[in-house]
Amino acid sequence: MHKDLSPVDTAKYVAAKRAVDFVQSGMKLGLGTGSTAAWMVRCLAARVQAEGLKVIGVPTSTRTAELARELGLTIKTLEEAKWLDLTIDGADEFDQDFNLIKGGGAALLQEKIVAAASDQMIVITDAAKEVANLGAFPLPVEVIRFGWTTTQVLIEEMLIVQDAFARDVTLRMGKDGPVLTDEGNYILDLHLKRIGHPRHLAMALNQIPGVVENGLFINLCDRVIIGHTDGRVMVRDNHDGSVKASKVAVSPLDNIFADLGE
Repeated sequence: MHKDLSPVDTAKYVAAKRAVDFVQSGMKLGLGTGSTAAWMVRCLAARVQAEGLKVIGVPTSTRTAELARELGLTIKTLEEAKWLDLTIDGADEFDQDFNLIKGGGAALLQEKIVAAASDQMIVITDAAKEVANLGAFPLPVEVIRFGWTTTQVLIEEMLIVQDAFARDVTLRMGKDGPVLTDEGNYILDLHLKRIGHPRHLAMALNQIPGVVENGLFINLCDRVIIGHTDGRVMVRDNHDGSVKASKVAVSPLDNIFADLGE
């Protein structure tokens, strides 16, 4: 393990480094948001610099766009790229059916649009994010600011008939007030503890006026790459059911191990 990395960061880093092995020159890539995705952007930049890969990145947030520019990656908007070969992103939770909860970084709308516009999606994560049932992590729901309290009430009423252990809904707050997404919307966090039927809940949420999108990612993930604190990596394939293990070396590269500014 590199002396500058914590065990958690080591797990995130090795998953990210393994994921960029799937990148080929000429690809158009969706670049995810969050601490694990930030490792991926740095690993991708290292490959581009070392190997001369020609890739185009489509960031899923302003934070990711700033990091990609800083590291010299070529980025475009989704409108310019039109369709992507691969998206690599993190997750707040994932289950055995490759369902995800995303949105801890308040970028779920752009993340879902970019993932849906990709031929493949690879999720990079550490082992702690795997759960038997989604819901321990609060489910983010992006809502417009107009009438958000009404939207919250409608969500709470809808949750009464859903299979969940809890039904608390809170407005996500930052140090200066409600958290705003890149689109200027609010985030409602649903503290459910367990989600019995993720697909049903996702559909029900998106029928509520004021809801822009929810953080349940269903039928979007093709592979999950799980990093461990000792450098081991597991690659699970959603299509053929295969599980492949490997070990990733942790290299002391200054541009990789610099402060990520999270």
